[in-house]
Amino acid sequence: MESKLEKGYEPHQVEAKWYGFWEQNGYFHADEHSSKPPFSIVIPPPNVTGVLHMGHALNNTLQDILTRWKRMSGFEALWQPGTDHAGIATQNVVEKQLAAAGSDRHELGREGFVERVWQWREESGGQIINQLKRLGASCDWPRERFTMDEGLSRAVREVFVTLYEEGLIYRDNRLINWCPRCHTALSDLEVEHQDQQGQLWHLRYPVKDSDRFLTVATTRPETMLGDSAVAVHPEDPRYADLIGQSVVLPLLQREIPIIADEYVEKEFGSGAVKITPAHDFNDFEIGKRHNLEFINIFDPSGVVNENGGPYRGLDRTEARKRVLADLDAAGLLEKTDSHLNAVGECYRCKTVIEPYMSLQWYVKVAPLAAPAIAAVQEGRTRIVPQQWEKTYFEWMNNIRDWCISRQIWWGHRIPAWYCESCGEVTVARQDPDACSHCGAARLRQETDVLDTWFSSALWPFSTMGWPEKTVALDKFYPTSCLVTAFDILFFWVARMMMMGLKFMGEVPFREVYIHALVRDAEGQKMSKSKGNVIDPLTVIDEYGTDAFRFTLAAFAAQGRDIKLSVERIAGYRNFVNKLWNASRFALMNLEDFEPAGMNLSGARLSLADQWIFARLAEVRQEVEQALAEYRFNEAAGALYAFTWHSFCDWYIELSKDALYGDDATCRQTTQAVLFTVLEQLLRLLHPFMPFVTEEIWQALPGTRPVPSIMLAAYVDGDGAAVDGAAAARMEQIMEVIKGIRNIRGEMNVPPGKRIDAVLDCKTPAAVAVMAEGENYLRTLARLASLDCGVGVARPPQAATQVAGEVEILLPLAGLIDLDEERKRLQKEIGKVEKDVALFSKKLSNEDFVAKAPPAVLEKDRAKLVEAQEKLAILQESLNKVLAWQ
Repeated sequence: MESKLEKGYEPHQVEAKWYGFWEQNGYFHADEHSSKPPFSIVIPPPNVTGVLHMGHALNNTLQDILTRWKRMSGFEALWQPGTDHAGIATQNVVEKQLAAAGSDRHELGREGFVERVWQWREESGGQIINQLKRLGASCDWPRERFTMDEGLSRAVREVFVTLYEEGLIYRDNRLINWCPRCHTALSDLEVEHQDQQGQLWHLRYPVKDSDRFLTVATTRPETMLGDSAVAVHPEDPRYADLIGQSVVLPLLQREIPIIADEYVEKEFGSGAVKITPAHDFNDFEIGKRHNLEFINIFDPSGVVNENGGPYRGLDRTEARKRVLADLDAAGLLEKTDSHLNAVGECYRCKTVIEPYMSLQWYVKVAPLAAPAIAAVQEGRTRIVPQQWEKTYFEWMNNIRDWCISRQIWWGHRIPAWYCESCGEVTVARQDPDACSHCGAARLRQETDVLDTWFSSALWPFSTMGWPEKTVALDKFYPTSCLVTAFDILFFWVARMMMMGLKFMGEVPFREVYIHALVRDAEGQKMSKSKGNVIDPLTVIDEYGTDAFRFTLAAFAAQGRDIKLSVERIAGYRNFVNKLWNASRFALMNLEDFEPAGMNLSGARLSLADQWIFARLAEVRQEVEQALAEYRFNEAAGALYAFTWHSFCDWYIELSKDALYGDDATCRQTTQAVLFTVLEQLLRLLHPFMPFVTEEIWQALPGTRPVPSIMLAAYVDGDGAAVDGAAAARMEQIMEVIKGIRNIRGEMNVPPGKRIDAVLDCKTPAAVAVMAEGENYLRTLARLASLDCGVGVARPPQAATQVAGEVEILLPLAGLIDLDEERKRLQKEIGKVEKDVALFSKKLSNEDFVAKAPPAVLEKDRAKLVEAQEKLAILQESLNKVLAWQ
């Protein structure tokens, strides 16, 4: 054990030392054979290509707070770690490496490329795990899993085959999101939508055997080559006579029908809509309803195919230019408008995605969704904040079948084989030697791999050994809670619900906590293009992990995004330093103290001792309740207030007379209280600030029953019984001290100057309380004399303030130069009046208010209020001085 703390807290050496100590001693490990009640949580597996960003930092800080709290609260706590193989992202990383070396995956071949990816993963992948360790994450690292490891691959195959055997997995030719560069289907989550200023072209389609035209508007004129109808609303009188007739598709001269469908909005545009079932998701549904032809006009690279007639061989961008030019030349381009359009891009390569007809594998999700909906409705899984339940239900009740195939090489290869003899498909748990239909040996395996989300949907049970019935599964499944961001509520959380209920017969987690986003100080989303990204590792290097973690927790209010700035993190570094310095003071006064001989149960406690124990009991309850309800900001706020104000600002000051006095018994009692409160405070703070609390805890005198603070009980019964009445009397005394200090500050009385005070009490009980606290009043309010009673003589020229049942009167005659004080106050008032005038003028300027960003307005309004409040205080002080002169 160390005996003292360095003068200043230097986090980097401390963090490396204690994290290594925890990990080497196996303190993060969960014992599935333990008799303790289980608490389990699975990490949202970061991509193996990933690096720590603010979203990861928040998500994992909150998980670690919960895990450390539950571990210290007597639970067998498992935080299951692991990484996701991130199919497309990882393939892109390795493909870029190959391109830089003048090669590509096709040159290596499939087996060679996959081997190269595994090599990259061993050498460079998973660096985010080491970064999570820097964050202090207390995951059970020996249990770390990877979505492509042998055990999880077996689980994936078992789930796929089972669903296929039950008719819940099938193949179909449908419209999907397609990346022309990556040559793969994409999930909705893998498509990022960017608002771009584009154009809306109005095209004229000639009605057959008529001189009439139907005008349609489109943002993608090249897709007209695949049109198979024009639709109007069935109740639109303008086109009632045309329904059932045909238009001649410009440029290709193909006849297509005019159909009626309620999807069309009569009031929007011309009321006529071109229908391209093979290249638009809404049109796809209309095409099915009306049995239209599905005409695919692109190849997998986004180049026009044979269905594009004279435009065959053109890239889709070039095809657009040619189509527009030819329409214009034919007099069929009616007009062009500017149009803001949400353009979908591949999340990895930023190529504009193409809705594309393709033969893919699907999961029939409706039978799986129904139990997942019921589980939340019945409260078997609770979503926090509750408002997200509505979003969950909306999506689950309107869920579409899930496209699970991807046309890449890195991932779980679909366990399906096509027979070259009979054409049938064999799906099997073990690689087959022969067709299950005709027995022929000529088999060809499916080249597609599974969507990454398929394997991560099994995460809560596959990571614990399923399909084996393991002890870990029996102990820790269902998991206790899941901490995640709202943007994967559908793509991951809902799918885990479906798969957990299907294959485990039980929900995967009892509670789901949805946290908000971390934004910049102005509330803007962080992005590299905006240059407003805050790098967690840079912050940790500069301010230390504890300050960073506490900042995130302090601002993690439910339903409200976190506005993060470096200044806020710097502020919480001051909090860490405050705790450090208070602990150094305590240790210097505990050098001759031995906790083993401590017995507070029969000790005579001072008012201050009883007050701090009462406050400690309150903060314990506040923190435990807040953590149980995922109100991390309230837990952090309660700990901050207790640490900074109750313990550092008040109790340490209140304890000094006893610590430095001649009464040995009183000193020993105060030492015992100081030790007990600090030790228990460190435990309460530990889940939020693990490193600094361990460092201080290890430096405390005496020995403890466990070798690390993270193994200590979060809350125990050490300390004296709380005397609420005594604590209330101490609060009364503190209110008077604060009142005297306020007057001293307002009247500019030098801090070191001792003054006289008169306390006019309203009741004899108040007099008794003030008498009980006389020593505290004299010491902390810097009093030379104290006159206290009911109806005491009121001194002339006295500054006054009321504190409950006590009126404070401070005689200022001879204490301050009234003339100089008047001049000082008048000068200060003049400065503040200018600030009030400045901000009032700005905020009364309608043009400024209309154009200024909300954050700027909020800041200026706050400055105006602050200046007005300061002005009122100064004016009141001046009025008093003028009255005395």
